[in-house]
Amino acid sequence: MKIKLTFLLFILLFLAVVSCETKEQKQEESPMSADNSVYLEKGQHIASSTFASLSGKLQAAMKEGGVINAVDYCNFAAFPLVDSLAKAHQADIRRTSLKVRNPENAPTSAERSILEKYTQSAQAGEALKPMVQQVDGQTVVFYAPIQINAFCLQCHGKLGDTLKEEDYDAIHKLYPDDQAVGYAEGDLRGIWSIRFKKDKKG
Repeated sequence: MKIKLTFLLFILLFLAVVSCETKEQKQEESPMSADNSVYLEKGQHIASSTFASLSGKLQAAMKEGGVINAVDYCNFAAFPLVDSLAKAHQADIRRTSLKVRNPENAPTSAERSILEKYTQSAQAGEALKPMVQQVDGQTVVFYAPIQINAFCLQCHGKLGDTLKEEDYDAIHKLYPDDQAVGYAEGDLRGIWSIRFKKDKKG
């Protein structure tokens, strides 16, 4: 009888410990999920505002002088514009791809890993969603897919189809090692890679 009672007490104690650990784990995970939600929203805001500024300027350049003028704008003005936005948002803002046009946008090893994951998801027909990774106790990196729309095809489409050969000649003069062509609408073009500091608490 004593053995059965001792065994029963042991089981009850074990269940109590497991229950406490589960509650503590949920308490620890909850703030992390909340943080991720905040940083996803912050990263999306930075990406959206940067995209709006870039696309607005690019469309104006395209309207004024066609693809050649737009490519000139990208070559000379896009980096300074992104740098100014990065300072305003206190973030490091990058756009990168597995098929870059400008070699300065080549992915880091971490970015390449994210690009490959997005590529696999796209090939599997899965939805491509933004994500955040906490690099250390102070830094967060936001990643989001960049997908091709109809406007992009004028500079990144299929040669002789959506991308005119004379326009690509101009692109190739500025970017002789260009890889960023052959896309169709909806294709994964690359990613936003935005690094910023975590919010200070208390």
